Amino acid sequence: MKKIITTIICSLGMIVCFAQQEAQYTQFIYNKLAFNPGYAGSYDAACLTGIYRNQWIGLEGAPKTMGLSFDMPLLNKRVGVGMNINRNTIGITDQWTIDGIYSYRIALGRGTLGLGVQASIRYFGLDYNDSRLQATQAINTDGGIPTGEQNKYLPNFGAGFYYSTQKVYFGVSVPRILNNNIDFNNLSGNEEGTEVTHAFGMVGVMIPLTSKVKLQPQALFKYAANSPFDMDFNASLIFDNKYTAGLTYRVGGSTDRAGESIDILASAHVTPNVLFGLSYDITLSDLKDYNSGSIEAVLRYCFGSSEGEDIINPRFF
Repeated sequence: MKKIITTIICSLGMIVCFAQQEAQYTQFIYNKLAFNPGYAGSYDAACLTGIYRNQWIGLEGAPKTMGLSFDMPLLNKRVGVGMNINRNTIGITDQWTIDGIYSYRIALGRGTLGLGVQASIRYFGLDYNDSRLQATQAINTDGGIPTGEQNKYLPNFGAGFYYSTQKVYFGVSVPRILNNNIDFNNLSGNEEGTEVTHAFGMVGVMIPLTSKVKLQPQALFKYAANSPFDMDFNASLIFDNKYTAGLTYRVGGSTDRAGESIDILASAHVTPNVLFGLSYDITLSDLKDYNSGSIEAVLRYCFGSSEGEDIINPRFF
């Protein structure tokens, strides 16, 4: 019975994955380039960020995500360039994405507006030879069930804007606009599976409480066609511009639950140029009885300011 229940949940998880196809990050505050190309070049230095996420620990076939991003300002900070490399696996699905990003940056009021575009190529593969797949009869007896490995390469493009000052930021983006066909079992000639357009909105403010403590509330809004509206709301305290501790509430899950998860976050500037962060998600949805939560780790290294100097005051936007 336990195996049957787990199989049903994994199947539902695959349905959710196809509806919400972009990778999910709890520490979006340190990984904005994955959501918005307008962010490229927003920091005063070239930065390299790595992130790893293990979602729904203990549930076989649950999503795992690895990402690496790089961006830097150029031409006296009027231009930003960047790149994302991302791998997301769930069940027998393996998805790789590479983004090339360009942002033109305009001084506006007390801040800077970045207008970004990106081009991407995505590898989308399914492995029906996976040893975890089991059946009561030989798969080849049913011609409607695919066999072997199947894959596609899908080009796409997107755009977004990102505005920030020392005290506030906000942005809107659509990283992938094209609805590519991802159907591998197109026996009837009709497309039954496509990439879904995702839109993201983000906003945050910095509120000084004392000379050493700041409050940083922020939110990430997520929308995918034919899926419920989703949101992550985070409130963090920053101590001495070095240490951050916060909580995130993620809307979602079934209608009779209090949301998708409550997330605990902590990070530290180990040096002025190195940031390390950890988070743990406590599942609130119907899956809470079948997993031990989700963990995520992020490591960011910034090479120095664009003028070649060390970073003295780390920025949080």
